[in-house]
Amino acid sequence: MSIPARRQQESEHLERLTSLVADILAEAKHQGASSAEAGLSVDRGLSVNVRLGEVETIEHHRSQGLGVTVYFGQRKGTASSTDLSAQAVRETVAAACRIAKHAAEDEFAGLPEAELLAKEFPDLDLYHPWDVEVEDAIQLAKRCEDAARGYHSDISNSEGSNLNTYQGLRVAGNSLGFLHGYPSSRHSISCSVIGGTGDNMQRDDWWTVARDAADMQPAETVGRIAAERTIRRLGGQSLSTRQCPVIFAAEVAGGLIGHFIGAIRGGNLYRKSSFLLDQLGKPVFPSFIRIHEHPHLRKALGSAPYDGEGVATHVHDIVIGGILESYVLSTYSARKLGMKTTGNAGGVHNLILEPGELDLPDLLKKMGTGLLVNELMGQGVNIVTGDYSRGAGGFWVENGEIQYPVDEITIAGNLKSMLMNIVAVGNDVDLRGNTRTGSIMIEEMTVAGN
Repeated sequence: MSIPARRQQESEHLERLTSLVADILAEAKHQGASSAEAGLSVDRGLSVNVRLGEVETIEHHRSQGLGVTVYFGQRKGTASSTDLSAQAVRETVAAACRIAKHAAEDEFAGLPEAELLAKEFPDLDLYHPWDVEVEDAIQLAKRCEDAARGYHSDISNSEGSNLNTYQGLRVAGNSLGFLHGYPSSRHSISCSVIGGTGDNMQRDDWWTVARDAADMQPAETVGRIAAERTIRRLGGQSLSTRQCPVIFAAEVAGGLIGHFIGAIRGGNLYRKSSFLLDQLGKPVFPSFIRIHEHPHLRKALGSAPYDGEGVATHVHDIVIGGILESYVLSTYSARKLGMKTTGNAGGVHNLILEPGELDLPDLLKKMGTGLLVNELMGQGVNIVTGDYSRGAGGFWVENGEIQYPVDEITIAGNLKSMLMNIVAVGNDVDLRGNTRTGSIMIEEMTVAGN
């Protein structure tokens, strides 16, 4: 099917789903709800996995789902279904109503304020269907893995190469008059290989992801980078326990910022389960740090015209000059805190840590001697206390140059001091996720090894 024909088909499908959401809201009102909100999603895609040159799995996947929330005053009920038939819709709404009638009243429950709902819907260029044939997908995955396996004689095994395509429609609406939907797409290729023999074996991977398949790295490039990363890790050593500077490479630095965002989410704040309680308006980073979100970047993976409640998204400064300027709030959490939603029901959208002027080699020179981390393992992060302890792998650096790979170590610190002790942010920004950041250098952490 041609792209114009595909877009016309999706437009007609979107119109049908939008009409269905309107019907669901009308049904909720008919069953006595004072207000309601509903969402529909219909997805489809293809997943191909190749290992050692052979096809392991081919999956065509389709899914659909309905979620409806009703309010009887301040009492709330929610129900969901994967059946979109008229009878199933009525039964789902009825189930939500029964739950609401038995729920306790919650003074903070309810729809967002009407004036905050999205009324303009910019074209964010999020929909680029990729009707790749199965055989072509298999060949791309094989070329990716072949490039990795053929890169070096020390590549001894493979965990496989994966190709995934996704496209779907989302429609949301509520009884305040908000009703909108749009299509989106997401495609990826990944590869993971193993190098070495005997006790000296390592694995590493690489991946590319984009809304538009034309924006992905070539399959061969993904395979080559996966192999390069694996070979660099061979001969890894441990370290004696020490205090030293640590650079989080760009591909793992986003996780560090993710812990910060978790600490300023409304849910953790009103439950008083965050190491950043009562820090609004106070410095939580050094003065050169700015963190903001840009929800309307064209083609970006985190772009959205509105959040999960239909509240309009907007450019949102979270940290300016190191000072925490805003929390990350949904309508409910904002009301619990006596504040207004920030349009972040469901999360942040294209979070950006403003990059510095140095690339990774220059950051290594600035650090001089210390640890470069490009792999993190385990979940040793306590958002309540800020205590941070995770298994890590990477490279030991002396005189600004990588000396040898490092594994079987743990890096530890406290997030509050780690964030305040960021020395520099690189310009090697990783664009493959919802958080865009370069490598992050921290003045000192505890590294535990032998």
